Amino acid sequence: MFYVYVLKSEKDGKLYIGHSNDLKRRLAEHNDGKSMSTKVRKPFKLVYYEAYASSSDAKYREHQLKRFSGATTHLRKRIKNSLTQGDSM
Repeated sequence: MFYVYVLKSEKDGKLYIGHSNDLKRRLAEHNDGKSMSTKVRKPFKLVYYEAYASSSDAKYREHQLKRFSGATTHLRKRIKNSLTQGDSM
């Protein structure tokens, strides 16, 4: 399986979108500071993911979410409770 995932920085609240064939490993890499693009924003929590049988489908979906603000806006609306969960605790 291939995954498109959304991480939320617990440091600044910003989202990061990526794709991977090993979601647990990739989340650990982000939180261990092994990804240059997210190193300064760690730690992260996983707030959403989608699973695909095809790598190209996952890459295409990631591209859609990163490139088209409408796709990201729609996703944010769908997962609004997941994005705010834990913020008031």
